[in-house]
Amino acid sequence: MTKRTVRRHVIDVEDDSALPLEIDPALVEFMILKARAFDVKVAPVEPDPGSNAADDGERAVLEDHPSDQTETELRDAIEGLSDLAAIDLVAMFWIGRGDYGREELDEARSLAAERTGQPVADYLLGEPNLGDFLEEGLVTLGYVPEDYGPEA
Repeated sequence: MTKRTVRRHVIDVEDDSALPLEIDPALVEFMILKARAFDVKVAPVEPDPGSNAADDGERAVLEDHPSDQTETELRDAIEGLSDLAAIDLVAMFWIGRGDYGREELDEARSLAAERTGQPVADYLLGEPNLGDFLEEGLVTLGYVPEDYGPEA
């Protein structure tokens, strides 16, 4: 694993105790949105319906069509991370899932750095509720997620 100095990002913290991260929290927020959209995808009912979206209850939004770029955008964002940012993302996921607490961030980072074999994107995209666990990890580490859309 290559070591390099990376500027630490801090945005919109709940209090002064937000832990410094090697990954931009705004990028994590983007990943949370994409992960949630990816998690709800289902196999298409009709591969080529050719109907008006309003007639089919807008279900095409939830269907996993080949032209849907949700997974590609999420995978590209994860694969584009530096080694240190990828370590923080995995540690944040584990913290959000409850495997580690806030005070165990360094331990989670160490174990994430030792992970070998499966690429980070393949590992995380294979985990259910990725978006929820990333959000919980982000909040646990002291960050307030920005607006996630109309229902936020």
